[in-house]
Parts: sequence; C-alpha cells; structure tokens
Amino acid sequence: MKILITGCAGFIGYHLYKTLSKKKKFDLYGIDNLNNNYDLKLKKERLKQLSKLPKFNFYKIDISNQKKTINNFNKNKYDVVINLAAQAGVRDSINKPNQYFKNNIQGFYNILIASKESKVKHLMYASSSSVYGDGTTPSKESNKTDSPLSFYAASKKTNEILAYTFSSLYNLPTTGLRFFTVYGPYGRPDMALFMFTKAILENKKINLFNNGKHVRDFTYIDLAIESVCKLIQKPSRKKIPYSIFNIGSNNPTQLLDFIKIIEKKLDKKSKRINKKFQLGDVFKTHADMTLLLKEIRVYKKFSLSEGIDEFIKWYLTYYKKNK
Repeated sequence: MKILITGCAGFIGYHLYKTLSKKKKFDLYGIDNLNNNYDLKLKKERLKQLSKLPKFNFYKIDISNQKKTINNFNKNKYDVVINLAAQAGVRDSINKPNQYFKNNIQGFYNILIASKESKVKHLMYASSSSVYGDGTTPSKESNKTDSPLSFYAASKKTNEILAYTFSSLYNLPTTGLRFFTVYGPYGRPDMALFMFTKAILENKKINLFNNGKHVRDFTYIDLAIESVCKLIQKPSRKKIPYSIFNIGSNNPTQLLDFIKIIEKKLDKKSKRINKKFQLGDVFKTHADMTLLLKEIRVYKKFSLSEGIDEFIKWYLTYYKKNK
C-alpha cells in the first residue's frame, strides 16, 4: 500500500511518517514545501531524522501549485493520502488571511483534485477543534460548526465542506481529523507548551490571555498518531463516503494548571503578564470521543504530566545540542 503524507516536515506529519515507517506493508512518501512560517531549522531537523529511515521518499512540493501536485499524484498512484500540509495557528491567521487561503484552502482543493484524478482510495486530512468555535462542550462531531472565530477555523471548515462535496460527487472516500491541541517532542514553537517552556527557562515573561483561564483538551502526540494509524484502513462505507472524527484526549485542563505542571518539571516559577481575551480565541475545547472509540480502540494513555515531561526532555536535549 502506497501512503503519501503531506506536511511530513511538520510536527504531526513527522511523527506519523516515523511511526508508519515501522510497518512493512506500507510504502511511504512525503511532501513538504519547507516554508519558513516558523523555525526552518526545526523542520529540517525533522526531515533529517526521517531521511535516516529505510522507507524515505521525499518531494519538495508546494501543494498550492496544482500542476506539480497533480503530476506527483499521477506519477506515484498513491492508495492513501494523509494531508497534514497547512499553515497552522489561530492568531496568525487573523493578520495573514491571504497565506491561509493559499495554503489551507487552495492547497487542499488541489489535493482533492489530484486525489480524484489519480483515484486515491482514501483521503485523510487534518481539520481542527477550532471549527467548533465557542459552541457547547464536550464537542460532538454532530455539533454545528458554522460560526468560526478565526480565518484558520474558517479554512478548516472549508476543507470539510469541500471534502464532503468530492465524496458526494466523485465517490472519493474522505476522513476529516479534528485535532485537539496536539503536543509533544518536536512540537511547534508557536504552541503554548513550547513558548512557556522557552520563556521560563530564559527568565522571560509569558503572556496569559484571559488571565490564563482558558481550558484546552491537550492531546499527546502518541495518542493522536495511534488514532490516525488505526483509521487509515477504515474509509467510510456509507453511500456518501465521508466521515469526521475528533482526535482528542477527553481531558480538558485549565491553562493555569498546565503552567503549574511545567513549572514543577522545570523547578522554576514563571513570570506572567495577564492580558484580556484575544480576538479569535475560544474559551474551552473538550473532545467527545464516543464516535472515534466506536470506530477504533485507542490504547496509548498519557497523563498531562507524563506528556509535558517527554516534551521538556526533548526540548532540553535538542537545544543543548543546537546551541
């Protein structure tokens, strides 16, 4: 089975490629444009680690280029495509909507076109918990998602709508993955755990929007990856082969408690600046996991304390090595 992972130099893409490379029945391919929307050195380090694997086939392609994307799909005839290529970040999307349109909407449309033309058997793609906006929690996949609070959320909702249309018109099996605040080693520098750890170690102040009263369903990377791996061979068998799943931990935690764990692990107190609720943010995320657990069994369980510990171990090792 040929599997393509787009965004393979990204956080989730890197871990997914690494995990799937251990399975003999899969031939793996990766695509990434290696842009500099965040630390390019970190992306190149992930790619360097992947290049050491026996199953490493990489193409530097920007999926917003339709011709190159289609040509690549037609050349390789992938069975499964997992689209993780996107510009992430809620707050950044408010200031740079054009980039998010190009990377998240135009890029995903090209993936859909290429998948249809090359007869991909299962297209999986990253959506986000942000599509729920400030709706009721815990969030169920059946909840209304028509009130996005950021352009990033709107781009992910657009992906889901486009996927449904392609599933309906062309019988293309699609599965959307609504990720809930995934964290862990090799995580993105714009994520809370990375920013807080860095600031505390460097004796800098951290910005706490809404005075740190936000609540997030933090999901350790291993749990997210195991969920995706188990869904690969489970495309929808419905008349319209379209499905959506929450990928979360069902364990919402207030940001203030999250920071306390980091402080304990680092044995160091944070310096804080309390700020007002920021435009585009939601107060609480909490994944209802009922639908996913009906489809697959997920075994990996990581407490928030264990997950943060794994991240900090990686962070200290990585930045000591790269000073």
